Amino acid sequence: MSAFEGFRGAGRWLIWQTCSRYIHLVLRAILRLHVILLVKPEPVPDDCTDSRWKWFKGCLGALDGTYINVTVSNTDKSRYRTRKGQISTNVLTVCDRKMQFLYVLPGWEGSAADSRILRDALNRANGLKVPRGHYYFCDNGYANSEGFLTPYKGMRWGILRSTTYYPIKIQNRLMMCCFLLNNFIRSQMNIDPIEQQFDMLVNDEGALGVDGDEFVDTVESSQE
Repeated sequence: MSAFEGFRGAGRWLIWQTCSRYIHLVLRAILRLHVILLVKPEPVPDDCTDSRWKWFKGCLGALDGTYINVTVSNTDKSRYRTRKGQISTNVLTVCDRKMQFLYVLPGWEGSAADSRILRDALNRANGLKVPRGHYYFCDNGYANSEGFLTPYKGMRWGILRSTTYYPIKIQNRLMMCCFLLNNFIRSQMNIDPIEQQFDMLVNDEGALGVDGDEFVDTVESSQE
């Protein structure tokens, strides 16, 4: 019986080693494609006719930090602990108006402020570049300054959920691969089925022929 258990344990170890080796091979292969899969920023042109973007001439896209839960050693947990108590990494992501990633910076601890991570991205040799006269949308976690446009104070504008057992370096590579694969999928699919369903729903509601004057369509303070 002990020999059988030893054989079965060796088999599990061999399977794990094989899976782990190929996971690393796939990660490295995808990461080598970052030059192809990360798109180049294109500002909103002056002659843009898209009703959603024609008001934002020169806009390159939007950026924000997102928390992704990770597994780290006990000695590092305090640095990766967010304000909500989760052990996460704070990943800076930058998207264009087609929801394709332009730039991604994984690896920062969850306790790091968004503004600090952005400064790091701007100061890196191959970091985020913002040409003069152009800008990115961002939330109030960043300063409203040249190259970055934040919303009015008090306004809110509204992935990976579970942790893994890989070392933090490999976890960061997994995140980067997910962002790159998002761009690949969008480059191969001209139509997002989820967006298409939403557009159809909006069009169906607009085709009902209901008189808009009969309903409240704004929310404003009143003394009445």
